[in-house]
Amino acid sequence: MARTLAALPAGSRITDYISLGVVAKSFPARKVHEVLKESGRASIRERDLPAHVVVYYVIALALYMQSSYREVLRCLLEGVQWLEPSGQIKVAGHSGISQARTRLGWEPLRQLHDEVVKPIAEKTTKGAWYGGLRLVSLDGSTLDVADEKGNDEAFGRPGSSRGESAYPQIRFVSLAEIGTHVLFGTQMEGYTTSEIALAKKVLPSLEKGMLCLADRNFFGFQLWKQAADTGADLLWRVKKNMRLACEKKLPDGSCLSRIFPSERDWRKKTNGIVVRVIDYQLDGIAEAEPLYRLVTTIADHAKAPATELAALYHERWEIETAFDELKTHLRGARIVLRSKTPDLVRQEFYGLLMAHFAVRGLMHEAALQAEEDPDRLSFLHAVRVIRRKLSAYGAIPPSAPENLS
Repeated sequence: MARTLAALPAGSRITDYISLGVVAKSFPARKVHEVLKESGRASIRERDLPAHVVVYYVIALALYMQSSYREVLRCLLEGVQWLEPSGQIKVAGHSGISQARTRLGWEPLRQLHDEVVKPIAEKTTKGAWYGGLRLVSLDGSTLDVADEKGNDEAFGRPGSSRGESAYPQIRFVSLAEIGTHVLFGTQMEGYTTSEIALAKKVLPSLEKGMLCLADRNFFGFQLWKQAADTGADLLWRVKKNMRLACEKKLPDGSCLSRIFPSERDWRKKTNGIVVRVIDYQLDGIAEAEPLYRLVTTIADHAKAPATELAALYHERWEIETAFDELKTHLRGARIVLRSKTPDLVRQEFYGLLMAHFAVRGLMHEAALQAEEDPDRLSFLHAVRVIRRKLSAYGAIPPSAPENLS
């Protein structure tokens, strides 16, 4: 489908609209060069668009989804001459940009993402902890991509009552640090790949000292065991009719039970894993959903009372807010990932995630300075601050400013 060529207003300057100093602080040039060297994608000879510039360009695309490729590059290059002190970097045409992105590929972006994008909450970060455990949530979502034959073949598209969806889609699953909304451990594939299959690749990002929340669609013996084996604690919802025989009633109303890998094991009571079960109801909810049932690895009711865990579980929805930031406030409502080939779609996707991480990093710093909960800050406002870079700073400075507000 044809796209409308968009541009920033006439007379726009990089210092008015873009603040990649925040991006460079999260993804320093030294780290970018290191990843490019390890992946074998560093520029060997002089080009109009060296590989390290293209990395920042891909992230910039995520900040300006509604502007054309060349317009974003024009703005970006006004502030990155320090990257190429020996000469001017030319504003390449559409073909040159596409060639530069294709040379770079998507693997260095994924490697940079995987090595840098991690939880960032500190001990003083409000809303990020429960009993010394870092709160994280597991969930998945989808994104529309450009309606091109290659994208359709690589990713597929959902069906609809009138045939097929207008666009192919990618599916991704992430962990979100609840206190900061940082999305990490993200894995993406085509639409036909299930969230469970992607979750298996995401769970290794869990570690001891985390408390992971997840909805009932993720629960299964093997996935639960894989998550628990990371050392993280778990608090997952299960279907209310799941067979969980009470083996020991606890003073707070919860009880200890076991889950089993198969029907045969359930009948013979073999190979079970001990879980703590919490049943509760919410006032004013529909009759169709009168009961919530949670299971957790935290067996000590004194350490984590049932009422506290029941209230805590609903923090799981913070990941939906993070997805909304990614898909609506950053990408833009009804905007489709613009890349026309599968490899460049993957590249653009990781650029989008890294742009979100950079914005969230700025917001976390601001929240710490103000002694506020990061949830109380506006993501959209933070994006606008980044876009209207003050002229006192370069777009990608060699070292980011300490105080950006």
